Amino acid sequence: MDAPAPGLVIVDKPAGLTSHDVVARLRRILRTRKVGHAGTLDPMATGVLVCGVARGTKLLGHLALDTKAYTATIRLGVATRTDDAEGEVLATADASDVTDAAIAAGIAALTGAIEQVPSSVSAIKVNGQRAYARVRSGEEVVLAARPVTVSEFTLLARRGTDLDVAVECSSGTYVRALARDLGATLGVGGHLTALRRTRVGPFTLDRANTLEALEADPSAVVPLDSAVALAFPRRDLDAAQAADISHGRPLPATGTAGTYGVFAPDGRALALVTDKGPQARPLVVLAPAAT
Repeated sequence: MDAPAPGLVIVDKPAGLTSHDVVARLRRILRTRKVGHAGTLDPMATGVLVCGVARGTKLLGHLALDTKAYTATIRLGVATRTDDAEGEVLATADASDVTDAAIAAGIAALTGAIEQVPSSVSAIKVNGQRAYARVRSGEEVVLAARPVTVSEFTLLARRGTDLDVAVECSSGTYVRALARDLGATLGVGGHLTALRRTRVGPFTLDRANTLEALEADPSAVVPLDSAVALAFPRRDLDAAQAADISHGRPLPATGTAGTYGVFAPDGRALALVTDKGPQARPLVVLAPAAT
């Protein structure tokens, strides 16, 4: 097998694997160590996981993965230590009498700009150690609330005490914390039993490949040029500007907000840049000049 093309692989992660497990599988499939991921998914979760291959790994730290979308199932009447189905049951209550109107009001209260206390088993660091590691060692961990935005929290179906929902939210929002807080608001407790990420930033499930599909066809990589064009605002350069950026020299600024991609006249992605005052300075040069 030839060396894999640089770019991004959008994986439909199965349940039961960590994001690191997916990277390990991709390294075997693509026969390269140069694989990384952005936007971690918990083992129980499925759906969109963005991975970089070869020079595509240079994009991962700059991707605008600031909005995400999920479908999920919330079970009312059971609170767990981890706010999901994998945790120890802390309390149970009869949720059969919870009304649709109460559920609608609880969901509305958790929609918009809110202050959310992350799940105690999150990867947030507390004094240099991951919160989940402290919990596993028996420590009681309560994290500080942080502002998040839940732009959509919609009830798709109710099946007894199970609620199928759709959520669109800012990065840093914990859907299992929404399940916990909805259950608490309703006075019966709640936890997450299923979670599927349907979008992260501009990457959706229709671009995602299962690991089995990638085993059968390892070429399903979004090429570097296409990946940059998809994920970032675009600026096309003339030949002289392309030569400058390939040597790491700045360009005149354009007033574009945030990180954007710059492209050679032949369509190659040359670099990611950001405007700083009157200049656009390279953050990552993807196609350096030959030395």
